[in-house]
Amino acid sequence: MEYFENVISGNSDKFDEQDKVLRSPAIRRRILVTGGAGFLGSHLCELLLEAGHEVICADNFSTGLRRNIESLTRFNGFSLVDHDIIEPIDVEVDEIYNLACPASPPHYQADPIHTTKTCVLGSLNMLELAARNGARILQASTSEVYGDPQVHPQVEGYWGNVNPFGPRSCYDEGKRCAETLFFDFHKTRQVEIKVVRIFNTYGPRMRPDDGRVVSNFIVQALKGEDITIFGDGSQTRSFCFVDDLIDGFIRMMASPTSLTGPINFGNPTEFTIAALAEQVIELTGSRSKIVHRPLPVDDPRQRRPDISLAERELGWRPKVELAAGLVHTISHFDALLAQANELMEVA
Repeated sequence: MEYFENVISGNSDKFDEQDKVLRSPAIRRRILVTGGAGFLGSHLCELLLEAGHEVICADNFSTGLRRNIESLTRFNGFSLVDHDIIEPIDVEVDEIYNLACPASPPHYQADPIHTTKTCVLGSLNMLELAARNGARILQASTSEVYGDPQVHPQVEGYWGNVNPFGPRSCYDEGKRCAETLFFDFHKTRQVEIKVVRIFNTYGPRMRPDDGRVVSNFIVQALKGEDITIFGDGSQTRSFCFVDDLIDGFIRMMASPTSLTGPINFGNPTEFTIAALAEQVIELTGSRSKIVHRPLPVDDPRQRRPDISLAERELGWRPKVELAAGLVHTISHFDALLAQANELMEVA
């Protein structure tokens, strides 16, 4: 596939022969993607299948959607397992991408105990599976491990500023504990691990009820509703388009064994929430007005990744500008809302 060829040729000096083989579509891998029906997971499954790999998508559909993976049934190498990773699973695989976990505050706070179980017990089960299979495993960690950071931008060596018993802690601390498990399995059982920390990602296949700022703003704008900003809008985020993030996943999984991470994946261009709202209004042509609500507890004031490590070791840097990515994402939500309206009219 041209995608993989471009990745290899663009950064070939960083990889030895074994790691080049891992990227090659001529080498068919059996790959488990947990959370494969989710926003990120479905894009990853699709890319891996297009490259000629066999993909097992595992999802309990707590937040994943079957419509995200309906088109993947056209691939002979695709299979779906309805499974919650807090329970063990026994399959033969060469690689594991562990993406299973609700990622937006409304979803992970809805059942915080299960969220912690997904992060901790789920990671433990996937690491045990990797150890049994001699498989390489990638953990989708998060910028939330930095909490409300006192270091800006955030570098991988920063230990973070996390409230251990706040409303976000089930996710923040769950992901921190998962990272601990990954590195302990690497040290004590020589499991080949890859740990990536994801900063705010957006794009097609996000849920309309996702509860994250990009989806909230776009849906409100398309409906002509008030756009809700929590706080004064001066807080910042860095928004990475989904295609760029998945490119990072592939590069990281194929990197030399010695590169374990953690490694930041995100867009280093920083925007205020108010600026994002204004851009969404402009791109949708909406007449929505901006209203302000109190800032949630423990909501970070600043969030921007230092991606020096990803640039140096993987040749990775996001390519999609925010305006271009928003256009694609707006189109996705516009189609979803139109479909929902049609169904209501039929009913």
